[in-house]
Amino acid sequence: MFRDQPVRRAARLAPALVLSALLLSACGASAPTAPAPLSDEARAAVTDKAGAPREQLAREIDDLFARKGLGETRAVVVMANGELAAERYGEGYDADTRFVSWSMAKTVTAVLIGMLAADGLLTLDEPAPVALWQRPGDPRAGITLRHLLQMRSGLRHTEAGDPPYESSEVRMLFLDGRDDMAKWAEEQPLEAEPGERFEYSSNTTVILADIAADALADSDDPETRRRAVTDFLEARLFGPLGMDSMVPEFDASGTLIGGSLMHATARDWAAFGEFLRRKGRAPGGEQLVPSRWVEAMVTPSPAAAHYGLQTWLNRPVEGLEFPHPLFPDRASDKLFSLIGHMGQYVLVAPDRRLTVVRLGHSDSEQRRAMLRQAADVIELYPER
Repeated sequence: MFRDQPVRRAARLAPALVLSALLLSACGASAPTAPAPLSDEARAAVTDKAGAPREQLAREIDDLFARKGLGETRAVVVMANGELAAERYGEGYDADTRFVSWSMAKTVTAVLIGMLAADGLLTLDEPAPVALWQRPGDPRAGITLRHLLQMRSGLRHTEAGDPPYESSEVRMLFLDGRDDMAKWAEEQPLEAEPGERFEYSSNTTVILADIAADALADSDDPETRRRAVTDFLEARLFGPLGMDSMVPEFDASGTLIGGSLMHATARDWAAFGEFLRRKGRAPGGEQLVPSRWVEAMVTPSPAAAHYGLQTWLNRPVEGLEFPHPLFPDRASDKLFSLIGHMGQYVLVAPDRRLTVVRLGHSDSEQRRAMLRQAADVIELYPER
């Protein structure tokens, strides 16, 4: 009789197993399905120097282009261990397309200021050399170059407004300030003590660009100012990095629109990210800006732990009024980024020897989802 017990037990269990299967089917449950096959385009995006599992990298990058809710991805370039790991473009874009920087330009302007400081032409913690502020009794005389670089000048610069045409950025770029942007930005009064609080501002970066032009050209002639800055950037930064596509824009007064308008290919934006990852060195080893300057760029501001010198940092911040611009829960605090309007990113992870460029068009909700997907790409590479 003991021999028959397993048979009888199986007989009793069989109806229960059938019932469970029917219930699962009724609830829509099913066995895990294999991921969809990757397209030839997705596979071709990954090189033989991927530095990560090629299939996984191809799939994560494919999701940046194909997954719903992330917006439109127009270009992705991944540099791993100093090599091109992956490159892909959306329809209508390719390796020769120049993409507008929007606010990614701010970080380029910070490097320009660092070079001039290294040349002894500018000093970080002395009053910023803006003639308008040096009149007796002007409280703006307390604004230093460091305050401007860390977005804590105290000037009344409202980046976004309601209605939009009342914002300082729009008025400076497109309305009453457009012909002499720096003059308009510098004329604004203080609304806080210099150094007291963080307020992100494209106007502030145009002031930095104006200071750079004054340091390079002892002239008010617009063409002289424009040429001095263009030649300096080409000789000292873009040329050594091979950034041949870079086109910076200037206003009518010859001031670099250093907060928002530079154009370059995705590969050249990646080259700039790699330059920062190497702490200011060109691929051949030439130190273009002191390494201590790049270290200062990625050091948290006293007024904002997630911001350095015109550079966003992956540092947690309590009490933010808006979502964190990066993902401190998904990568270390060593990661930093250039960030531009509507979803332009150069993400640099020195501890993973990695630079990821994503360019495209995403609204605020889509950007949050897109950044989670970008973090999936980054997590394929181990911290070192």
